[in-house]
Amino acid sequence: MSRRSGSPTLETFALFAVVFAFQSVVSLFQALVGFAGVYDFLFVLHSPLSRPWTLVTSVYAHAGLLHLLSNAIALALVGFALERKTTRFRYHTFFVVTGALAGVAQVLTSGFVATIGFGRPTAVLGASGAVFALYGYVLGGNRLTDGLLSRFDLPEWAELAGFILVAALVTWATGSPGVALIAHFTGFLLGVAAGRLRLLATSHQPTYGSRKESY
Repeated sequence: MSRRSGSPTLETFALFAVVFAFQSVVSLFQALVGFAGVYDFLFVLHSPLSRPWTLVTSVYAHAGLLHLLSNAIALALVGFALERKTTRFRYHTFFVVTGALAGVAQVLTSGFVATIGFGRPTAVLGASGAVFALYGYVLGGNRLTDGLLSRFDLPEWAELAGFILVAALVTWATGSPGVALIAHFTGFLLGVAAGRLRLLATSHQPTYGSRKESY
């Protein structure tokens, strides 16, 4: 793989900081001018999906400094290792696409549940769905997982059920009040699927029956 001129993980941290600074300016403007709704209009993803730019801005925006720092720390633990196995373009594309899809899953699921009388629709802000996807990718695309699955020779439906169970356990273990659990679960499963397919690999890697590059 050719040398890269920068770290996509550090670039993602920079995007977090820039968007957070912009959020602070917008919040201040909204408080001073009294023009309600600007913040949500620019950053918050919710149903109906009538503001397509929030599919992206909601991934890099955060609800507060602690929220940003927690996601940044979680990203640092996986991002620097994973970026060595892929390109900047694939890394950033994977991050924003999985983050957006995880957010969509959260708002659509909560909206549907609300229509049948349970709970209320939720909005999404933050990168945790994308971060969970990176962790899922590591699980789905590493050599240890390949070895275990090959040893037990499980049918595809059993592998899928196992990954769903792991995603559910990880989501439950990291859950807390106010956390977008559906987004975490969806992001993790998307990452597992991408890992099995080696979507971030810079060269074709077979998924079954031979030695594979570890992530």
